[in-house]
Amino acid sequence: MPSRAVTVNLTIDEQLSLLARGVVDLISREDLVKKLIKARDSGRPLKIKAGFDPTAPDLHLGHTVLIQKLKHFQDAGHEINFLIGDFTGMIGDPTGKSETRKALTPEDVGRNAETYKEQIFKILDPEKTRVVFNSTWLNPLSSQDFIKLASQLTVARMLEREDFKQRFDQNRPISIHEFLYPLIQGYDSVALAADVEVGGTDQLFNLLMGRDLQRTWGQEPQVVMTMPLLEGLDGVNKMSKSLGNYIGITEDADNIYGKVLSVSDQLMFRYYDLLSNSSKDEITALQTDMEQGILHPKAVKQRIARELTARFHGSEAAQKAEENFERVFKNRDTPEEIPELVLKVEEASIWLPKLLLDAGLVNGTSDGRRMISQKAVEVDGTKITDTDYQVVASGQVLLKVGKRRFCRVIFS
Repeated sequence: MPSRAVTVNLTIDEQLSLLARGVVDLISREDLVKKLIKARDSGRPLKIKAGFDPTAPDLHLGHTVLIQKLKHFQDAGHEINFLIGDFTGMIGDPTGKSETRKALTPEDVGRNAETYKEQIFKILDPEKTRVVFNSTWLNPLSSQDFIKLASQLTVARMLEREDFKQRFDQNRPISIHEFLYPLIQGYDSVALAADVEVGGTDQLFNLLMGRDLQRTWGQEPQVVMTMPLLEGLDGVNKMSKSLGNYIGITEDADNIYGKVLSVSDQLMFRYYDLLSNSSKDEITALQTDMEQGILHPKAVKQRIARELTARFHGSEAAQKAEENFERVFKNRDTPEEIPELVLKVEEASIWLPKLLLDAGLVNGTSDGRRMISQKAVEVDGTKITDTDYQVVASGQVLLKVGKRRFCRVIFS
C-alpha cells in the first residue's frame, strides 16, 4: 500500500491529545511533536508499527487496546503497519516467561495469522492498513547478517531484562535463540523505517531496542509508546483466557454485551479510556454526570457495552443484545433467539460436561465440571449440581450456563 498524504484536519495539539490518551510510556513526547509537525509540513503520514506474534487464533479485548491506539493514529491520518510476526512466532516471545516458550510450527503461524487479519479489520480500516509479515525481510538474511545483528547487544545488557534476570538468578534455562528475539523485533523497525512503535508495557525493552538499531542503521529513532495491560472482568488480573476473565472479540453479541455490563463502575472508565472511540471530553462529561447523579451508572455502562458490541457485530446486533439482556435479567426470561445444535448420539445418554462442550457453552469438559460445581448450569430450567449427570439423548433439551449462555440441543 503506497503512502498516503495526511488529509485529516486535526491540529498538532488535537493529534497529540488523541494519540497520548491512555499511554503509559511516551519516549519521547518532544520527538512525537517533531514527527507530527514534519508529517504535516511534508504531507507524508507517519509509519506506525505494532507487532503481533500469531500465538493463538482468537483475540480478546485486552489485545485490542493496542489495535485501538492504531485506530487513533489511523484517524489522525497516519499509516498503520500491522506486523504479523510469522518469523518471530517460530522463536517464541520470551517476555514475561519463566521458561523457554514452545515455538510455533509454520502451520500454526499461518493458520493463526489468517484469523488475525480477519479480526483486526473489525477495528481498523483495511483500505488504510498495511499487513506485513516479518519473514519477508528476515528469511533472506544471511548467517553473516545475523552475526552482525547479534553483535549489537551484550549479554550483560540482555540480562538487564527483568524476566531474563529472574530466570538467570533462579538457575532456569535461557536459550540463546531467546536473546535474538528483541534484536529481531528491533530490526523489524529498521526494515519498516518505523516512525512510531506501539506495544504493551511489558514490551518496553524490545521497543527501545528498535530505537537503538535504527540509530546504528542511520535512521531517525522511532517514538516508543506503551499501552497498559487491560484488567479483566475481575478488575484485578490482566485479561487472560487462562484466567477466564476475558471478553473474546469473536464471542456472540449477547456475551460481549453482558460481559461488558458486568464490569465494575470504576473499571468501566478504564475501558472507556482504552477502548472507546468517545473523546476525552465526552468521557469526562459522562464521569461527572454519573458522580453528580445525573446519569445512573448502568446507563453509562450500557453505552460502552453497546459501542463494543457494535464494533464486532454491528449496531443492529448490539441493540438486539441489549433487548435480550433486559428480557433475561429484568423479566427473568429466555432470549427470543437461542442457538440450536442438532446432535446425533449413538448412546442412550450423554455426559453433561461433554454436551456443554459440544454445544459451545464451555471451553472443555473440565470447564463444564467447574461450572456445574459452581451451580451455574441448568437443563430445562433445572439447576444441575452433579458433575456425573447424564442427559437422556432424545427429543430436545434447553441448556443454560451462567446468566447469558443458552443452547437448545435437538437429538437426532
